[in-house]
Amino acid sequence: MPLKDPPPYLLMAAALKSKMADGALRPGDRLSSTRQLAREWNVALATATKALTLLRHEGWIVAHARSGTTVATPVQAAPKQRQPNQPASEQELTRERVVQTAIEIADREGLSAITMRGIAARLGVATMSPYRFVDSKESLILLMADAAFGELAPPARGALNWRERLTCSARILWELYTRHPWLANIHTLTRPLLLPHLMAHAEVVFDALEPCRLDPATTMHLHIVLYGYVHGLAIHIERKAQAEASTGLSDEAWMDAQANAFSSLIASGQYPAFTRLISHFKGGYDLKLDELFEFGLKTLLDGFAGTIDRRRAKPGRAMQA
Repeated sequence: MPLKDPPPYLLMAAALKSKMADGALRPGDRLSSTRQLAREWNVALATATKALTLLRHEGWIVAHARSGTTVATPVQAAPKQRQPNQPASEQELTRERVVQTAIEIADREGLSAITMRGIAARLGVATMSPYRFVDSKESLILLMADAAFGELAPPARGALNWRERLTCSARILWELYTRHPWLANIHTLTRPLLLPHLMAHAEVVFDALEPCRLDPATTMHLHIVLYGYVHGLAIHIERKAQAEASTGLSDEAWMDAQANAFSSLIASGQYPAFTRLISHFKGGYDLKLDELFEFGLKTLLDGFAGTIDRRRAKPGRAMQA
């Protein structure tokens, strides 16, 4: 009886091991993303995921949140012993494990890499097993978002005034978006996510503004403008990573590649105000999202202060609005 060919994921894993063994892939080298490897090997995404999962379990590679997968160093490659009587993957599978695994995949490769088959392969369980806890990818993404927004608690009331509480709230949301860039891409401002942990962050804003005695519409507008600012800027965290992955160029290298086009704009003489402004930046303007966030937040809350002073209602008026 003829022997069957090994499954594709084992062939892929064996080929990658060979590259690591002969030095083509050295300790610390970064591997292509799962999606890129699937294209290179002409296999399904779940197959590539299963191959990488096997390599990770055997100690050949190490996965790093938001920074991809690298070839293991000798220390990292030390074999991990299974604890005596440790339950099998199917037995220990929980909704929390499914959600956390999906978050880890999205952090490294984006939402487009999320598939139920891929999650099952990463967990080392049967393809249909995650469906015992989540009925669809859409439901899973909502659970992922709620779990991510719950990683950091909103600021406590304490003795903080409205501005201090809104500043803390915005910074916490920015930190969560920085940890999980995909969060900013799962909904629009006009269709808010009704998630308990996200509502807890919104509740802080409403509670902080309540003593300002604003009419309800102004309070709601201020909340949406603040959230929209954080959310809108956060979208560019993942887009920055996507642009670097698709072009192979860092922001600095991309700007260097635009040098001729930039010089042509300056030489045209059509943009004198821009030319005068940019001349003050020796080496060019360096856009850093974290610094821009802090500058924009302060500027925005300065505007809030003026609005609150102008629209502050007399006692009882806000309740009647």
